[in-house]
Amino acid sequence: MYTVLFGIWLAAYLTGAVLYVLYLMHMFQQDSYKPREYREWMQVHTNVGRLLGKCLYAVFSLPLVIVGNLGCLVAACAMNIMTILVNKPHKAKKPLVYTPRVRRMLVTTAALYGIVIAAAVCQGLWGPVWGNSGHMWKPAMRYMSVALLLLFILQPFIILAANLINHPIEEGINRHYINDAARILRQMPDLKIIGVTGSYGKTSVKYYLNTLLSSQYNVLHTPGNYNTTLGVVRTIRENMKPFHEIFICEMGAREVGDIKEICDLVHPDYGIITSIGPQHLQSFHTIENIISTKFELADAVPASGKVFLNYDNDYIRNHKIDKDVVSYGISQEGEAYRAYDIAVSPKGSVFKMKDMTGKEYEFHTRLVGSHNVQNIAGAIAVVNILGIPMEKLLYPVKQLESVPHRLQLVRQGDRIVLDDAYNSNKSGFKAALDTLAMFRELRILMTPGMVELGDKEYDENKEVGVYAADKCDYAVLVGGERTKPIQDGLLEAGFTPSRMIVVDTLQEGFNMVAAIPNERQKVILIENDLPDNYA
Repeated sequence: MYTVLFGIWLAAYLTGAVLYVLYLMHMFQQDSYKPREYREWMQVHTNVGRLLGKCLYAVFSLPLVIVGNLGCLVAACAMNIMTILVNKPHKAKKPLVYTPRVRRMLVTTAALYGIVIAAAVCQGLWGPVWGNSGHMWKPAMRYMSVALLLLFILQPFIILAANLINHPIEEGINRHYINDAARILRQMPDLKIIGVTGSYGKTSVKYYLNTLLSSQYNVLHTPGNYNTTLGVVRTIRENMKPFHEIFICEMGAREVGDIKEICDLVHPDYGIITSIGPQHLQSFHTIENIISTKFELADAVPASGKVFLNYDNDYIRNHKIDKDVVSYGISQEGEAYRAYDIAVSPKGSVFKMKDMTGKEYEFHTRLVGSHNVQNIAGAIAVVNILGIPMEKLLYPVKQLESVPHRLQLVRQGDRIVLDDAYNSNKSGFKAALDTLAMFRELRILMTPGMVELGDKEYDENKEVGVYAADKCDYAVLVGGERTKPIQDGLLEAGFTPSRMIVVDTLQEGFNMVAAIPNERQKVILIENDLPDNYA
C-alpha cells in the first residue's frame, strides 16, 4: 500500500514539476535565452505567493513522506494534487515555442533530474538505513523524495545550469548557421542591404521601406520581430533567393555589441537610425550605451553608402559622425527630407515633402499620428536616394498599411480601437495620446505603463500621466503598483479620480470599458501590452 501511495505522490509531483519547468522555460525564452535578464526577472518578477507556496509545500510535504506513515503519505498526495490545481498554467499571450534549443534544454534538465534522483535512490538502497524500513525500497523512496523536493525549490537555477551545460553545443550550432548565412550573402555581390535600427519605429520603417521599394525592386525583409542575429540568419537561410535585389534588415539590441554582431554578418550598404531613447535602459544601464550601440550601424556603413538619421531626435542630432549623412524628420528646418504642413485626422494624414531638387509633393496616407508621418518621411528619404522619383511614391504611400499593434486603427462594432500595444515608449505614447485627442467620441486610455526604463521608469511614466490628463475621458490602468506613477501624474494634472479605473488584467480592463456608460461612441487607445514575463 505504501508503494502505491508513494507512486501516486510521485506522479502528482512529476506533473507539477513538469508544469513548473515549462513555465520557467517560457520565461527564459521571453528573456531571449539571456541568463542575466532571466536572473533579473527572477529578482523582480517572481511571484512572492508562488515562492512562499513552494517553500510551505516543501516544509509540510517532506516530513509527511519521510515519516513513512500511510496517513501522512495520503496527506502528502493531497497536498501535491492541490499544488497542481493552484499552479495550473494560464493562457499565455505568447506561448512557449518548442524550438530545437528549447527541446535540447528540456532534455538536459530531465537528465539533471535523472542524475540526482538516481544518486538518491542508490544512497537509499546501499547507504545507511534512514528510519524504520519494513521494505528495502522505503529508504530509497525517502531519499528520492528529499531530492525531488530540493530540485523543485532549486528549479529556477537548474534552468540556468542546463543552459550553461548546453552553451558549447548552442555556440557550435549557431556558428554553423551564421557561416552558412554569410556564404549565401557572399554569393550575391550585387545585393543592396539596408540596416534599420532604433529604440522605436524601426519595425514600422522596415515595413514602409518594403512597400515603397517593392514598387520597383525585388525586396526581402526580415519578418515580424526577427531582429536578432539568429533571426536575421534564419531569414537569409530560409528566404533569400538569387533574384532578390534589396535586403531590408531590422537590427534590434539589448546589449552593447548586438548591432555590430549583425552588421559583421550582413555588411550593410545603407543604414537608418529611427530613434534613440531610454528603451531597454534596464539592460543597457546608461543612455550612452544605447547611443553607441545604435550607432554601431552607422560605423558599419562604408564610405560609398549613406546613413539616414532622424534629426527630430536630440540624441541622434547631437551625435556627430564622419559619414555621408542624410537627415529627415518633421520638426527641424535643416533636414534634407522634412515632412511639413502636416494635417492629421482620424481618417488619415496629409503632408508635403521636397526632393533634393526642391520640388514639392503632397502625400496622402491612411495612417494616423505625427510619428507615423515621421517614419514615412524616413522611408521616403531612403527610397528616393535609391533612385525612385518622388512622383512614383505618391500612390505607394497612399497604400501603406498600419503595422500590427503600432497605432493600428481597428473598428470593432460600435467602438474604435487604437491598437498601440507593442513596446511603448514616451515619444510614441505621447503621439498616440495626441491621436486619441483628435477624436470627438468618448476617449479611453488603457495601459499598464512603460517598462525597462531602469531608474527613469517612475519619472517617465508620471510624465505621460500628466500629459494624458486632458487627452482622455477615462483612464483604465492595468496593474495597481506598476501604474502608480501614471496615477500620480493624472491626479497631479487634475484628472477626475472617479474616471481613473485600476484593474489587474487587460481582460478585466475590457470588461470595465464595456461597463462605462455609452455617452457616445467609444475610442479606446491600448498603449502597451506587457509580455508574460511581466505578469
